[in-house]
Amino acid sequence: MGLTAEQLRTSLDALAAAEPAFAAAIGRVGYPPPRIREPGYATLLRTIVGQQVSVHAAAAVWRRLEEALGDVEDPALLAAASDETLRAAGLSRQKIGYARSLAEEVSSGRLDLAALPEDDEEAIAALTRIKGIGRWSAEIYLLFAEGRADIWPAGDLAVQIEVGRILGHAERPNEKLVRVLADAWRPHRGAAAIFAWHHYNSKMDVI
Repeated sequence: MGLTAEQLRTSLDALAAAEPAFAAAIGRVGYPPPRIREPGYATLLRTIVGQQVSVHAAAAVWRRLEEALGDVEDPALLAAASDETLRAAGLSRQKIGYARSLAEEVSSGRLDLAALPEDDEEAIAALTRIKGIGRWSAEIYLLFAEGRADIWPAGDLAVQIEVGRILGHAERPNEKLVRVLADAWRPHRGAAAIFAWHHYNSKMDVI
């Protein structure tokens, strides 16, 4: 499971002690709520379903998949379903390919989501072998579903924006710079990312 409220607070307190800008930002917007997802196949399938569509549209597709498959959490059922069934549920041709890739990797045993490598980079590599799962999706899964404390999605636009705002940069730092800046925040970079999204959603003016 993802990082708990207590784990987030402990990590952010450590960051605030090391970086005054974090302490000031926490004072402005408070601590973030946890972002926790169930580990396993269904969470990754939801990631694929939700790509490039609204939350409302993704929820509608998910409901139709549940109706069509019966048990949407059983990858063997999706792997066996026809393209026509999956299209009727609202999946595009591309997403059908992605969903089948995931379902077949899991149902065949080639991908064991309960036993991903302990090394974060190796776990990301294992997940990104699935069609449709890029680095960002893999990082989000490992952070929200497995609670890996040092995951750092530096390619996320909101993270880049908020790191720049929190640290007082005149311009948004790019991914490379965000990785460099956050190196000093190990092993608490996961909490830093969750706080960055919280800060972004606060819509407060930063002075």
